[in-house]
Amino acid sequence: MHGQAAATDTSTLVPGVSPAIYSEADFRRIADLIHAATGIVLSERKQMLAYSRLAPLVRRSGLTSFGAFLDTLEDSPQAMTEVVAALTTNHTYFHREPHHFDHFADHLRPDLVRRALGGEEVRIWSAGCSTGEEIWTLLMVLLGPDRSEGLRIARAKLIALASDISVNALAGARAASYSASALEALPEQLRRIWCTAQQGGAEPRLGIDPAVQAMVRFRELNLMGDWPMQRPFEVIFCRNVMIYFDMPTKERLVERFARQLVPGGYLYIGHSERVSGPATALLDPVGPTIYRRKGAA
Repeated sequence: MHGQAAATDTSTLVPGVSPAIYSEADFRRIADLIHAATGIVLSERKQMLAYSRLAPLVRRSGLTSFGAFLDTLEDSPQAMTEVVAALTTNHTYFHREPHHFDHFADHLRPDLVRRALGGEEVRIWSAGCSTGEEIWTLLMVLLGPDRSEGLRIARAKLIALASDISVNALAGARAASYSASALEALPEQLRRIWCTAQQGGAEPRLGIDPAVQAMVRFRELNLMGDWPMQRPFEVIFCRNVMIYFDMPTKERLVERFARQLVPGGYLYIGHSERVSGPATALLDPVGPTIYRRKGAA
């Protein structure tokens, strides 16, 4: 009987917003934890968002307050991973900021294809890949509208890394299945050649061609932590990720990206993001939110 009463208390207490359950002090702890773990800044106006995103985790834990739940995170890496996944935003779409893909197609693709088909290794990184729309768009543009040539490129020494801190987002990216309407933003020719119709379900869905999927290595990666990659990249896309960071974190991250590029390599960032700090000595602006690593290519 006593155990049943405790369970009833939990179910009625957790959904509430009493200070005993969720207080400003709890939010500050959440904000400090997420900033230390990921560099993301949660402003005061995100108090209700934090509550709504984390309440299901608190409820599932069986604990009766956010404070008690937060106390468990230090000893539970899995719970901390779930908190990060719940609090990170994964809004993205296919062919977002198309001027980046136009620049990539016009200025980078010819040389990258020539080198890859000639046996050289070409490395591309989508950092903060979310649910995959960016890396799939980029690879379809790289493979191009000629399927036979694209398949030869796909079999070349092309390494595409796609990383994100959110395990939930990565699961969506790996699934490589999207509503047909989500892919309408892609150039029609690329969509027709590199996507396949999927059966079942209430709405039409398209899958990414297996030849494209085989090119990508998905990795869970916290950009604030150590990077296991030993060799530099020709191209790095990190778009609309740094908007969640404070300025010192942004500047450190952009400098790390710059040093992870080969001389002459390219960094693409989001439309509202800018390069500042030490990275300005390493990168030249070459277009709207497009930067080139200084040095001979």
